[in-house]
Amino acid sequence: MIRSELIQKIADENPHLYQRDVERIVNTIFSEITDALASGNRVELRGFGAFSVKKRDARIGRNPRTGESVHVDEKFVPFFKTGKLLRDRLNGK
Repeated sequence: MIRSELIQKIADENPHLYQRDVERIVNTIFSEITDALASGNRVELRGFGAFSVKKRDARIGRNPRTGESVHVDEKFVPFFKTGKLLRDRLNGK
């Protein structure tokens, strides 16, 4: 599901809301999650999962085209861990 499909589904299930308002709500939620992760915080949505940031150390990588060794800087990457309720639903429990 992509963002526009999510917005459309929420708007269809809530006919009392305008689609532009649903779009603003969805964009605000994603923006707040992004801002929290950018500042190093963890975001937990009970029953769904938790978003956090993990640090990857600098390392020596390899260019797959040339085989040449290259230096890869340290970086921070988003990480998602599913919640128990979501895991159970996916596994049919």
